[in-house]
Amino acid sequence: MLDAWLLTGLIFLAAVLYSSVGHAGASGYLAAMALFGLAPAQMRPAALVLNVLVATLGTVKFYRAGCFSGRLFLPLVAGSVPCALLGGYLTLPSEVYRPVVGGILLLSAVRLVVQNPAVEPTTREPAPWRGAVACGAGIGLLSGLTGTGGGIFLSPLLLFLGWAGPRETAGVTVAFILANSLAGLAGLLTRNPTLPDGLGLWAVAAMIGGLLGAELGSKRLGNRTLRRLLAVVLVIAGLKMILS
Repeated sequence: MLDAWLLTGLIFLAAVLYSSVGHAGASGYLAAMALFGLAPAQMRPAALVLNVLVATLGTVKFYRAGCFSGRLFLPLVAGSVPCALLGGYLTLPSEVYRPVVGGILLLSAVRLVVQNPAVEPTTREPAPWRGAVACGAGIGLLSGLTGTGGGIFLSPLLLFLGWAGPRETAGVTVAFILANSLAGLAGLLTRNPTLPDGLGLWAVAAMIGGLLGAELGSKRLGNRTLRRLLAVVLVIAGLKMILS
């Protein structure tokens, strides 16, 4: 019983932290479930269900707060969803992609921390349609290969290319994660997966945490705080990929 409540608490904390920066928390949920010895066959569908719930809440919150750009989202998701489905069918050796992706995420976290927000441009050029589709396709394929919603790759990319500021990045990213997670869950449901018994309780904890995190991220936290929180998320995800 104690383990069940501890796991639920970790899922709640992961939802708060990830949703505050426009993520849904799949890597955090997987790490928490692995810590308590859940079977891999149950972890993936459970994480996707939680991802969809939190991403849905986050998308609504950030959209209502004016932190969403349909012009940027549409080409990204047009490229990502079919490639995410393809990535789910492909398998790469873990000793190849895990350290590479983990290193990229850690370097991205360092870049976010050391970059001076004061020098960010006040006006931004719209993302080129073909470039956004290509980026979405690459991230979609990578998300399918790694079993995530793709947000850990999209957030730093949007900031580094100057296509969006921190708040708009969070709003576009959470909607992007929702689309990819729905596609992944739809494909997984065709295999009749086994869901863990505690999923209902975890779903409640994740939704409460997701609402709290999205409220903080969309309305109350400044750009500097969002950058630092995003850096924390990237470090956690990067270390998980390298060490797992």
